[in-house]
Amino acid sequence: MHQQMDRFVNHDGLHTAAVYGFKLMLDSVLKTYKPDAALVAFDAGKKTFRTAMYDDYKGGRDKTPSELSEQFPYVRQLLAASGIQTYELPNYEADDIIGTIASQADAAGYTTTIVTGDRDLTQLVTEQTTVAVTKRGVTNTEEYTPAYMLEKLGVTPTQYIDVKALMGDSSDNYPGVTKIGEKTAVNLIREYGSLDAMYEQIDQMKPSKRKENLQNEEKIARQCQTLATIKRDAPITIGLADLAYTGADEGALVELYRELDFQSFLKQLNPTTITAETPTTAYTELTAANLADVANMTGSIVFHLELLQANYHEADLVGFVIGQPDHWYVSADVSLLQTPALKTLLANPDVKKDVFNAKAQIVALNRLGVTITPIAFDLLLASYLLDTNENSDDLALVAQAHDYQGVVSDEIIYGKGAKLAIPETPATWMTHLANKAAAIHALRQPLFDELQANDQVALYTDIERPLSRVLAEMEMTGIRIEATTLTTMQAELTTRLAELETAIYEDAGEEFNINSPKQLGVILFEKLKLPVIKKTKTGYSTAVGVLEKLRPEAPIVDKILQYRQVAKIQSTYVAGLLKVIRDDHKIHTRYLQTLTQTGRLSSVEPNLQNIPTRFEEGRKIRQAFVPSEPDWVIFFIRLFAS
Repeated sequence: MHQQMDRFVNHDGLHTAAVYGFKLMLDSVLKTYKPDAALVAFDAGKKTFRTAMYDDYKGGRDKTPSELSEQFPYVRQLLAASGIQTYELPNYEADDIIGTIASQADAAGYTTTIVTGDRDLTQLVTEQTTVAVTKRGVTNTEEYTPAYMLEKLGVTPTQYIDVKALMGDSSDNYPGVTKIGEKTAVNLIREYGSLDAMYEQIDQMKPSKRKENLQNEEKIARQCQTLATIKRDAPITIGLADLAYTGADEGALVELYRELDFQSFLKQLNPTTITAETPTTAYTELTAANLADVANMTGSIVFHLELLQANYHEADLVGFVIGQPDHWYVSADVSLLQTPALKTLLANPDVKKDVFNAKAQIVALNRLGVTITPIAFDLLLASYLLDTNENSDDLALVAQAHDYQGVVSDEIIYGKGAKLAIPETPATWMTHLANKAAAIHALRQPLFDELQANDQVALYTDIERPLSRVLAEMEMTGIRIEATTLTTMQAELTTRLAELETAIYEDAGEEFNINSPKQLGVILFEKLKLPVIKKTKTGYSTAVGVLEKLRPEAPIVDKILQYRQVAKIQSTYVAGLLKVIRDDHKIHTRYLQTLTQTGRLSSVEPNLQNIPTRFEEGRKIRQAFVPSEPDWVIFFIRLFAS
């Protein structure tokens, strides 16, 4: 650690490794989650209500090295320049601030992600809040949802607190119960459901040394439970309205990067070209008159078809660039690609093509009746193989990640989010496309050299590059689906929902909005007097985990859970699939080759990987998928890792 820190110092001798690493993580978080609101919480000091309860809480930790502590003010300065609110609260930990804000966000209907290196925060997981725990480095995370937590740890988020109470925590320096490790703690909490339930039934537990320890150290377990529980109602003085994220103050970032000697981050900002792209790349507007100049190109060319949206099966095709590094030809008229001259060039097996996102280019060109082959270099695929975290489908971001010093920025040209639009100035837009072609060409050799150094060339040329064309063919072929099967199922599910609705109203003794957590809470906990498991700032919690615990208490609860499941299948899968069936009676999903850190393919728009099979209604959905030809058969193959 000290050797690594010594390599990161600025011109004044200030250590900067921690700030640099935090900046990388921050970039990754912002790029991955694109937040509307953001907060970074800090500990206010070592003394908290927990240390008042237990003197040795976190008592075994080493003193923070001065090389690290001197960087904390610069981390705060980085966050301020990045447009992100920070907060600390005397007598409380950062975890309590996060827990309280997450609780507020749940109540307000936000979808929240907590990014942390501490797995203790997984107790904050809900249907709306995911906890992303950093694993390798600062950009690779493991995302905990309620389902994943149950699969991974064997307990629910709330039960995890009780597991910690029994096993203790060496990092936070509280003991737990003697001889109770994680495995035993998990088994006990799974068996009894909670710490409270276990102690209520402990007299029925078979005699053993473990039982003696549990009985003798109940007070310790209870104390550890309190220490382990993250507050969700800390007296913070900020709220969600204070946390809006609107972007960085680039001027402040430039000043900070210069002070810290962060040259690569300065290059990424391109502070002199923030308002418009500087026309530094030579190009010619392609017309019918100069088509022959392009058609006669030999050897290797760069080609890029510009798509305004991510789904290349239906995205607007807004222009293209083609050429070689000495000159680029740009056009907004994509019909030129259908001329014999360009169709022949793009299909010529003797002319190699360099592109960004080969699969997108293959599929989008196919919509015009054009074939592109062979593809020698795919900037997106090569970048992904070198670092699976660099998987953005934005050419500008990928170029920045590899320290490309030219100018490429989709945001500058097209705007952001709802503002996405083609610019009114043709010269600016054409320069932008020429700059993209220049970036693809400039990065080809450096990335190939890195693939060679990593012994990844064969992986790229023999597996991943051919696979991208196979996936493109699969996507273009599509999967036939019988809409009549889904519409029949939709009618059946509508009837089933109506039956459940009637049964729920009968059990409740009145009609109410089943989809309203507030109204449902009143029925269950005030009218029917069911035990209150959990409360939120807005009333009673009716989350799935709460209802599962209440299922044995009253028949209405089981019917509500059934209602929710059927409603989800109806809206997400049946209605969702019906919306994306095209004129050829097929669904054309996208198989993302460069999304996951593990190399696993992902299916999106629509997602065909998450169709539920645990329920009869989910299994029926699969019956709608049929072979494209009458005498063909579909094989469903499931592979298991050994």
